[in-house]
Order: sequence, then C-alpha cells, then structure tokens
Amino acid sequence: MQYDVILIGSGFGSLTAATLLAQRGLKVAVLEQAKYPGGCASSYKRKGYWFETGATTLVGLDEHMPLRYLLDVTGIELPLLKLDIPMQVYLSDGQLLTRYAELDDWIKEAERVFEPKGQRAFWEHCFQISQKVWRTSLEQKSFPFSSVKDLWQALGNVRPHQLSLLPGAFRTMEDLLARYGLLENKLFKDFVNEQLLITAQNHLGEVNELFGATALCYTLFGNYYVKGGMIGLARALESYLHSKGSTILYRRNVHTITSLPNGYEVNCLAGSYQSRFVISGIPLNDTYQLFQNDQVRQKLQPHLLPSAKLNGAFTMALVLRQAPAILVLHHQVHVPGGLPLIGSSSFFVSYSHPADSERAMQGERVVAISTHVRDPAALRIENKRQLEEAIIKRMEGLGLLKRSDILHQDSSTPGAWIYWTQRAYGMVGGYPQYRDIKPWQMKDARLDHKGAYTCGDSVYPGQGIVGVCLSGIIAANKLVLDHF
Repeated sequence: MQYDVILIGSGFGSLTAATLLAQRGLKVAVLEQAKYPGGCASSYKRKGYWFETGATTLVGLDEHMPLRYLLDVTGIELPLLKLDIPMQVYLSDGQLLTRYAELDDWIKEAERVFEPKGQRAFWEHCFQISQKVWRTSLEQKSFPFSSVKDLWQALGNVRPHQLSLLPGAFRTMEDLLARYGLLENKLFKDFVNEQLLITAQNHLGEVNELFGATALCYTLFGNYYVKGGMIGLARALESYLHSKGSTILYRRNVHTITSLPNGYEVNCLAGSYQSRFVISGIPLNDTYQLFQNDQVRQKLQPHLLPSAKLNGAFTMALVLRQAPAILVLHHQVHVPGGLPLIGSSSFFVSYSHPADSERAMQGERVVAISTHVRDPAALRIENKRQLEEAIIKRMEGLGLLKRSDILHQDSSTPGAWIYWTQRAYGMVGGYPQYRDIKPWQMKDARLDHKGAYTCGDSVYPGQGIVGVCLSGIIAANKLVLDHF
C-alpha cells in the first residue's frame, strides 16, 4: 500500500511527527509491533487493570514548551488532571522532601532539608536556564544542523537569550554544584544524582548544565496525570490521525527498510508498504539494523551506544486494596546501601489518581515502580523475588503501602523489556547524557538527506515525553523544510 509517510513505531516522537504531517494533509501510516500505541509512554491491560508501560508523569504544556506547541497547532485535547504537588522524595537519611510546583516554595523546602547555603542561587539559576532551553528549542527547530538550509533558518531565528546558553554546553552539573558551594553537601549531591537519573539518565559528572538544569526543574513546570493511564495520550493523537485520513497499523513488526528510486519499501511479516518518506521512531541502535542502505548505516554508526553506556529497567506492577492516605502520586525512594542484585540507589513509585476509575475499581490503586539497571545486557537477574521483597519492605517501612493490601503483584527484568519493546538491550529512558557529546553533536533528524528521518528518545536524549515530543516536531519540520 502507498503512503506519503511511513513511521516506524508509535512512540510519542513518532506520533508527534505523524500528527503534524497529517495536519499538513499528508497520508500517514504508523507501523507498530505491539497492540497498543505509545511505545514506552503507554499503558497495558492485565487482569482488568491498566498498568503503565514506562513514563508516568506528563510535562510540557507550559508556554514555549513542545507539547503545548503540538496541541496548539492541532487543537487536540487531552484527558488531564493537573498535580498540585509533582513529587515527594524519601532521602537516605530518613527525611521526606516535597518537590513543590512553585519555585519559591521549592527553594524554602530545599533550604530546610539541605541547609540554606547556595540553594536559592543554584535553583534560581537552574530555573532560568530551563526556561531559556525550552524557549530556544522551539525557536531553533532546525537544530542540530546538517544542511545549509538549517544554518540559514537558524541564523534568522537567533535571539540574545539563545547566545547566553552556549557556556552551559561546556560545563557539567558537577561544575555547577561546585560554583555554588554544594559539591561537598553529600545529601544534596545524592539527591541531584538520583533526580538527574529520572530525566537525563545519568549523573552530575556526565550531564551538561543545559540539560541538567532543565532536567532538575521539570517539577517546576506544570505536571499532569493522564486519566485512564498514559495510553490516553497516545489514543488522543491516534484519533486525530484517523480524522485526517491517516492510521496506525498494529502487529506490524518491521524487519527491513529498502531505498527505492522514488521512496522506500518497508517490509513486515504482514506485508510490504511503500512511501515517499520514512521516519524511524525507534532507537538509533534498532534503526541501524533496519536500513539496508550503507549510507544510512555509516551516518548512524558514530551515534550507536553499547549496552555498557545504556540503562535498562526493573519494573513492578501492584494493585492495592486501598491507599487513601497517599495523596501525592509520584515518589522517588532512596535506598541506603542500594537494592540487592542491581545496586540501584533509588526507585520511582507512581500511584494511579484516586479519581481515576478507568485503571482500577473504586477503592483500589494501581502502582507502577521502576528502577534503573545499568548495562542491562551484562546483568542476569536470577531471583527477581529478592528485588521485589526489598522494594516492598522499603515502601512498607515508609508507609507507602501495607503488604496485606496487595491484590496483585508482578515484575519485569530488562529481558522482558527486550521482548515487549524489541529495543536493543531492553534500553529504556532514552540515551543518557554524556559530557563528551555536545548538543550540536546529537544525531540530526535526517538519515540520508533524501527522504528518511529519525526521531525518538535516542535522538534528543533524556527529558522524558517533552524531549521526545520535541524530536518529533524537529523531524516533521525538517521533512517539510526539505521537500515542501
């Protein structure tokens, strides 16, 4: 079947690009290997409950942010509930830290827990950087550059605040903590490291100031819960695609992409599809395996990362009989001495909203738990029950659950993520930030400078759904810039 654009995978980067291209009148098909849309930012149904696949927080609806841009352009409406308090953090010394949504409230809380020295200046600086980064990201949609058109468009969109960001690309978050006298504050340093792991996928010695400051400040922007689970986000975009005559085709596991004189042939077990343009929304490691074009492979080769530089995940899904006292939905829990078998220093907990009757019955709560696993291909978890027990014991000790209230319990290792997502090594969370990879060295959206493009969480590393959304905006923008 012939389409204008075929997109590989229905992750949020692909869905963003597909939606923007369909809005321009192009006939689009998204090929998805699973039976649900959304990739690692979705939900799945088991035993009558809707569990989160991965991402559990939604950010990006503030002014000058990618998701706001997408919704404004398309008019799509999402089933959202705004969170008054984005998150709480249980530190290793027993203190409970609340990540308030207002900057001044958050600074006072940080000063209470970590002592006042350097806190206000540090957080005001980080928040200012994060605002500039998001504003610049939409002003410079041709970035990273790989053509004269990109440079010409970028020069026309240069603003003074963009130039002030450049020094931050050469400094790490470790440098920033040192600048404000915070590097010797171990409790604060541990907090920053674990917070960076959520969105930048790495620690302060590797994350540059631009991405690190932005990652630390995501709780200071609007945080939302999607009613019915994160799949509601993908379903809203799918409905829009259908309204424009485009579609998502499920159970289409793509095996090869071959260049044709006037486009591409995408081959699946279910058949072959042809299109003028193609966009890969799956990780670069997996995109490399699909293309039969040596030129594309040569361009991708420098951007591929081995398992040793990636993160997998150990995840748990719980259903609780009741959890009426848990009003804050998201919690990061530090683990003194680390978790057994994998050594992770923290895990992340997300509860379903008490007003959400779509994911569980009244009086029940669905809980998603996840923790990073470094170098997932090298680690074999022989006894996942030991990990489950350590997590439940820690949560029970903090009052986050009662063991007697658990109605359902399940867990998944990185091996299961390979099976579910088909991602190399079972990678989750996108490419980590590394200090030797500057922003302009990230993979440009173009794969062959003809009609093949890429987007997703290994193109614009870290930053969660909002960063993935940005990658889809950039891919769609460059396709239009090149051909229309």
